[in-house]
Amino acid sequence: MFRKFFTLIGTLGILAGGFALIGVMGSLKPEIERQAPETAPPAVFFTVATAGSVTLDVHAQGEVRPRTDINLTAQVAGRVVSVSDNFVDGGAFDKNGVLIKIEDAPYRATAAAARARLAQEEAEAALARRDYEELGRDEDPTDLALRMPQLAQAQAEYKATELDVERTTIKAPFKGRVRERIVGVGQYVSPGAQLGRIFSTDVAEIRLPLTDNDLAKLGLPVAFVEDEATPGPPVILSAFIAGRSHEWTARIARTNGAIDPATRQIAAIAVVDDPYGDGSSADGTPLAMGLFVDAVIEGSQFNDAIVLPRAALHGRDGVYIITDNNLLERRRVQVVSSDKETFTVASGITPGERIVISPLRGADDGDAVMPTDPQAITAPAREVTVSADSRSGGDQ
Repeated sequence: MFRKFFTLIGTLGILAGGFALIGVMGSLKPEIERQAPETAPPAVFFTVATAGSVTLDVHAQGEVRPRTDINLTAQVAGRVVSVSDNFVDGGAFDKNGVLIKIEDAPYRATAAAARARLAQEEAEAALARRDYEELGRDEDPTDLALRMPQLAQAQAEYKATELDVERTTIKAPFKGRVRERIVGVGQYVSPGAQLGRIFSTDVAEIRLPLTDNDLAKLGLPVAFVEDEATPGPPVILSAFIAGRSHEWTARIARTNGAIDPATRQIAAIAVVDDPYGDGSSADGTPLAMGLFVDAVIEGSQFNDAIVLPRAALHGRDGVYIITDNNLLERRRVQVVSSDKETFTVASGITPGERIVISPLRGADDGDAVMPTDPQAITAPAREVTVSADSRSGGDQ
């Protein structure tokens, strides 16, 4: 029994000595100084700002319409005796060309009777003047004594009958085309009856809705009207016809004098002279009325503008500059134009400065970054989170 007791005491002694030895060795181990881990600045892609001459074009769409589109109506009654071969749907005609002829025999008879009555009144007036002169009176005769009112009435009636004769021949008031023919030979028409619908082809007009920003790009005021001193900006019209793309050259002739209250836009009117002739496309395709076209209007030119990728724009007018110390600096810029891929800056950036084109999250002025040229790396840009730990100065 004593033997087991001494064995247990020995074992406990050995264990106590071992723990004491471990404690002594632990106290002799040098203490490790704790340090905060260093955070490397995030890498960001950049582009170098380059100034150049930029023309800010404006894109719009509109429908081609004739300047004049009217209903052709009869001014006298009668039977249609002839119709021009050009007076058919889609037919072309020249100014003063005869389109329709109405029977004129009754009007010629009326005109002949009026001419005879006029001749009679002229003779009566001459006779009255001779009789008055033979009386030897000193005072001037009255118009009634000389039958002047009767003569004037006869002259007016004769001119009216002659005008009716002229109105039996329906002539084109302008050069144009027939949109629709309604009457034919043998049909009786009355005054005011619609004979057809025609439109002019001397000028085609395209109404292009523009925003206030578009007007600024074009440098056009409200109620603009072109003249020799201030011609309107050129326009390129395009459309697909029969599977092929065609282009026509136009110009802005005027803008509306009022803003559309529904859309808050203002319309610019583009015109094409002789759209079925000299104004046709290069391959001879006319600018047909009713065609829906895309328009590119040549805008103002900026000589010192800077074009940047869309990714460089933060908010509506903010960009981040990388300073010489590789720190971020937020700038407000004047954006004069933008699209899905780029935007154009007129001021706020100096040529040669490095502009961040990486997506940034949580960035602020003074954050340190590691500039990376995207031309040297083919991998796509990743979103960069700029932490507070990386906001330190100095060259990187």
